[in-house]
Amino acid sequence: MTLVTPIILCGGSGTRLWPLSRKSYPKQFVELVGDETLFQASARRLAGQGPGLTFAPPMVVTNSDFRFIVTEQLQAAGIDPGPVVIEPAGRNTAPAVLAAAMMAAQADPEAVLLVAPSDHVIPDAAAFRAAVAQGLAAVRQGRLVTFGIAPDRPETGYGYLKLSAPADGSGAPVALDCFVEKPDAARAAAMIAGGDHLWNAGIFLFAARDILAAFAAHAPGLAAPVAAAVKDAVTDLGFIRLDPVAWSGVQDISIDYAVMEKADNISVVPFSAGWSDLGSWEAVLRESPRDAAGVATRGHALAIDCQNTLLRSESDELELVGLGLTDVIAVAMPDAVLVAHQSRAQDVKKVVDALKARGAKQATDFRRDHRPWGHFETLALSDRFQVKRIVVKPGAALSLQSHIHRSEHWIVVSGTARVTVDGEARLLTENQSVYIPLGAVHRMENPGKVPMVLIEVQTGAYLGEDDIIRYEDVYSRGQGAKG
Repeated sequence: MTLVTPIILCGGSGTRLWPLSRKSYPKQFVELVGDETLFQASARRLAGQGPGLTFAPPMVVTNSDFRFIVTEQLQAAGIDPGPVVIEPAGRNTAPAVLAAAMMAAQADPEAVLLVAPSDHVIPDAAAFRAAVAQGLAAVRQGRLVTFGIAPDRPETGYGYLKLSAPADGSGAPVALDCFVEKPDAARAAAMIAGGDHLWNAGIFLFAARDILAAFAAHAPGLAAPVAAAVKDAVTDLGFIRLDPVAWSGVQDISIDYAVMEKADNISVVPFSAGWSDLGSWEAVLRESPRDAAGVATRGHALAIDCQNTLLRSESDELELVGLGLTDVIAVAMPDAVLVAHQSRAQDVKKVVDALKARGAKQATDFRRDHRPWGHFETLALSDRFQVKRIVVKPGAALSLQSHIHRSEHWIVVSGTARVTVDGEARLLTENQSVYIPLGAVHRMENPGKVPMVLIEVQTGAYLGEDDIIRYEDVYSRGQGAKG
């Protein structure tokens, strides 16, 4: 039985599936298809056993903003995490994989690593585990393995893998001839007709020793700064934080460009049991349950005389109705709505860029803001006042803090709050309230076993999330950090 350690890459900017996916909460943490998030589905797929293999607890590489979301979603899925590694800044996939491989090799240079993105859809988990088992034979021969998806259409949004010979249908690894960049439609059709090209899934399997040797041979400039970032990493609340000074000198480059396209010992495992990177709303429609007219709806959405259309409402108070639509994507959030023709699904990033250019907060942030202790959402915002709905998880606590520019009034809606103001603590239950004067040192805690909900009314000259002086924080956040 071979022990395989999953390396789950969990960053991303969330632009291609706006407005449901945004930089502050990208698509891997959202229930896009099915009843669990893409990240949870990925972690579950890489847990348990397959033919001749056992998965170790996953190592997750993410950023500081997502670290508590990662652990919370793994816990909700019933999966024990391995190390959660925090990148000080996004540097693409090559440095992330190299750092993970270096850490794995410290414990066992022969460790077998499976690198996978956190936001792919693979409905048949058992078939994927069987494909990983197929790749182990090539790994034992010192080869680097990637996974190629049998194409079912001439897709121009994916890169391709050209095989040295057509796959024989057994699923056995085939030597790679070369990587192929995203083609135009005519070339994509020709490659599919030839039978020797697969989609590049961006999933890799190799021994730690072998990928470290490949980096040394093909991307030697990455080794020193990544090694320094690993060596000087610190443990913070169970997370491993790579050293930010060393990491600042790391090149921003993908593992394909840094290593894979240069290596000559790559094998490809063909996979034909279904896969999508959900890289566009068109892909989401393709993976969603549809009626006889090809229409998919989710949430408070209604389609009348529509064809080949996706209608999705993410608000209980917003009814999205499509009438006589064909080939349309319509996604409604409480603060933003996207309506697009399917042929423009790959251009949604342009929408995000345009919104950023005009300073729209909706480009990157949601009304609901997730924190390690729970979440809040803004109900009303105007000159000199803001109203928020705050939900605090059982046993969680906000930092001990004060504000320079605002005072606050808290009203408990449900649950119990322990409130400390200038050293005096008291319990508040439903319908009770407390006033927090400007400058008062205060903290909010939930001592109960159910979520605590309160309404916060802020008044003052400046209401930004960075108006905070933090004195104590169980989540080890610095001054000026939100929440």
